[in-house]
Amino acid sequence: MRLLRVAPFRVLDERDLDDVLALLDRDPVANVFVSSRVRTAGLDPGRLGAEMWGFAPHGELQSLCYVGANLVSVEATPEATRAFANRARLQGRRCSSIVGPAHMVTQLWKLLRPYWGPARAVRPLQPVMTLSTPPTVEPDPCVRRVRPDEFDILVPACVAMFTEEVGISPDVGDGGALYRSRVAELIGAGRAFARIEDGTVVFKAEIGAVTPQACQIQGVWVPPELRGRRLSVHGMASVVDEALRSIAPTVSLYVNDYNLPARRAYQRVGFTDVGAFMSVLF
Repeated sequence: MRLLRVAPFRVLDERDLDDVLALLDRDPVANVFVSSRVRTAGLDPGRLGAEMWGFAPHGELQSLCYVGANLVSVEATPEATRAFANRARLQGRRCSSIVGPAHMVTQLWKLLRPYWGPARAVRPLQPVMTLSTPPTVEPDPCVRRVRPDEFDILVPACVAMFTEEVGISPDVGDGGALYRSRVAELIGAGRAFARIEDGTVVFKAEIGAVTPQACQIQGVWVPPELRGRRLSVHGMASVVDEALRSIAPTVSLYVNDYNLPARRAYQRVGFTDVGAFMSVLF
């Protein structure tokens, strides 16, 4: 492992890529979002859409912080978290959320709250769940990959899900252009799944982050009037079945602890808790 040229803190670049990937691979599930972004775009901020901060107190890379639309700590020690918080405080808030392992986000938010608070919402406990074996219920044969020509059918469901989950519409700011671009990207990559009946989405989910070790399901949604019919249980089984076959050997997700129906649905599919995230939304 190459030693960082300056310690203990600096903004990383392409020369640090091997060290960054090795650190991300220590926990492929917890780090799947950042790892997916780095494997796709590298560490150049222009391509990554974020800066990557590194902390190396003894000359060896120990912790990371992804600083983009989301602020995400990776393997952050208390000492590293203090360094990241100091830099973030001086730079000013540019992110819309802080997300990551609960113990890291708890400390980071404690340090930043006097300067960045109050938050619009805090989700202090979000169980991280994984599944690496076939689902324990029958997949829904009507759930399939969304076709590019079905973009206009999927988008309203995606907007409804985002608004319900995050508390604001993705149309705020740029009119939804960036969000719709991301939906189109996922459809084009074959990572948007849905059951569509008579031109209406009755179940949907996307696979947002992918690495050779793991992938992360996001955006699970069933119209409110159709909930309670196990559409999400068998729909998720279909998504997991295809993900394990063609995308990654471990499927992960995280869910709000208070969303008991969703947690029970995922458990029926075979998911088990492996950790906990926390999110701070601005």
